[in-house]
Amino acid sequence: MRWSTQAAWGRGVALAALSLLLAAAATADLQLGPETFVESGGVDIDVPGYSVPSTADWNDDGLPDLIVGEGGAAGKVRVYLNTGTESAPAFDGYAYAQAGTTDLVEPGAGCLGVFPRVVYWDGDGKKDLITGRSDGKIRLYTNTGSDAAPVFDTGVFLQVGAPGLKGDIDVGSRATPVVVDWNQDDKKDLVVGGLSGKFLAFLNEGTDTEPDFLAQFAVQDSVGDLIVPSQRSSPHVLDFDHDGKKDIVTGNTNGQLLFYRNVGTNEAPALAGHTPVEADGVPIDLTGTSRSRPFVCEWNRDGFRDVLIGYGDGLVRVYTGIEHYHDAGAPEFVSVPAAVLLAPRPNPGLGRSAVAFDVSSEQAVRLTVYDVSGRRVTRLADRRFGPGRHEVEWSGIDDRGRTLPSGVYFVLMESAGSPQTRRLVLLR
Repeated sequence: MRWSTQAAWGRGVALAALSLLLAAAATADLQLGPETFVESGGVDIDVPGYSVPSTADWNDDGLPDLIVGEGGAAGKVRVYLNTGTESAPAFDGYAYAQAGTTDLVEPGAGCLGVFPRVVYWDGDGKKDLITGRSDGKIRLYTNTGSDAAPVFDTGVFLQVGAPGLKGDIDVGSRATPVVVDWNQDDKKDLVVGGLSGKFLAFLNEGTDTEPDFLAQFAVQDSVGDLIVPSQRSSPHVLDFDHDGKKDIVTGNTNGQLLFYRNVGTNEAPALAGHTPVEADGVPIDLTGTSRSRPFVCEWNRDGFRDVLIGYGDGLVRVYTGIEHYHDAGAPEFVSVPAAVLLAPRPNPGLGRSAVAFDVSSEQAVRLTVYDVSGRRVTRLADRRFGPGRHEVEWSGIDDRGRTLPSGVYFVLMESAGSPQTRRLVLLR
């Protein structure tokens, strides 16, 4: 959903003392367990060519589903619906995403068939799809169905340039786009990786629901254009070290997972150097020229970030986050407790819904409601809570006391764990 790529990113942990502690750490807040493989029907998922995984609640049942781009000459988008639970996803078969009256297909070449990402693009409350293509272009597919049963149009290429001079966005080859509010102006921007190893940013000069990209620039490091080692950058943008500033974790040609820390500001990110992300105490470095394409998510809803990685063998790897420790120079380590945001009930809510969450130990929790355009609606809670389950109500009223119309909203929870979001439908 949109929050995995926009509004939740760039907002820090609510507890100031813990934020300072986490900011002292030099590496990403990604402590991962051993490599496992995602299965469907009891066997490892294995797509043609190179796999590109991500998650989204495809059918609006409150469960994370799996979206996988296929490789090969004809790149299709597989949708695996979750038949398990929030904490233990399970899959049994797949269907292909549809564009028009047929399977959505992008022409693939080499190591990329299609790079799909679900996004709420135009403010209509229905999930859309953008795809990175092997030729370096990016295509937007608008949802002509419903949010719970997406069907897409035949797509248009996203463009960049001044009015009357626009041309298709083209990063050269192997486009890997992510949608994010890069400069914190409450409008969706694009950051795109590619064969060159650069991160190209496209700032939105239009509105959040009608993006307009006038120019592009390369994200910089201390010596110039940032170029990921071994090239084929594949970014995921998020505040990984909980210092309130968006960072980048990326894959590359050699199958690594690299963390680039933001040493600038949240409004004007600046990246410096990189460190490897480890799994089970060893840096992730898949064998061969595997073209790692990561997606960071809440796979098992335990309050710790998990990572899916697509790879050249067509399998989908998952590295689940584990309880971990941060060294701030103190004689002892400090544990980061887990917090889990539960699905609102009822949902849809007839003017009133309850939002519940579990915390494993006392910590600060902030709950904020946003609309589909990413703008804040109201703050539900911002204080410390003891261990256990807690619940707050929302009656569909904004910060100014106005009654809001029916529509799709999102609840963001910020705590000592990673940010989490839940979709909430308000009916009048």
